[in-house]
Amino acid sequence: MIDATKDTSRHQGLRKKLIDELQQKGITDEQVLQAMRAVPRHLFFDSVFTERAYEDKAFPIAAGQTISQPFTVAYQSQLLRVKPREKVLEIGTGSGYQAAILHQMGAKVYSIERQRTLFSTASALLRELGYTSIQTFYGDGFEGLPTYAPFDKIIITAGASVIPEKLLHQLKTGGFMVIPFGDKSQKMLRITRNGDHQFSQEEFGDFTFVPLLPGKVN
Repeated sequence: MIDATKDTSRHQGLRKKLIDELQQKGITDEQVLQAMRAVPRHLFFDSVFTERAYEDKAFPIAAGQTISQPFTVAYQSQLLRVKPREKVLEIGTGSGYQAAILHQMGAKVYSIERQRTLFSTASALLRELGYTSIQTFYGDGFEGLPTYAPFDKIIITAGASVIPEKLLHQLKTGGFMVIPFGDKSQKMLRITRNGDHQFSQEEFGDFTFVPLLPGKVN
């Protein structure tokens, strides 16, 4: 459980202001908004930045990565249309914040991180905060988790210059992947698996993410 002394009324007030801002920017899914009201984003920050945790901005974390802008987290989560108990694969655990949001939305979350430092830190933090059912893995996101497939949904939290084929085939028929696709900047895509070898895609807004890279980093 989250320690109330670490999530004060001041933090909760700042979160409410952030939620109001996200609504003004077009986030309408109440399930997403409720999850973001519930998860204390400041606990996923380095202490140097905690005072800025409820600004709608991305911020640095370890290993040269970032914790995504709240609008981006909300936008991807809204596109994902999570239903209770769905199996969701996240590629790029990062700070663990997006995994916590998905868990709060009712998903059964599996999350892969290629940076060992981030994997260790995020895994420990998620356990400490009581998100013990989130399963985290140190591995190559391009490979996915074939042992646990198929998944209802897949979310990729880094910019992909190619669509990872192995991940597409770890989707259930009718399931879909939300992925930022492109090199220097990305278009947000939602790719639906319609059959064994049949996929369709929808295109949404423009975003900028750190790049999705293969392999693992110690």
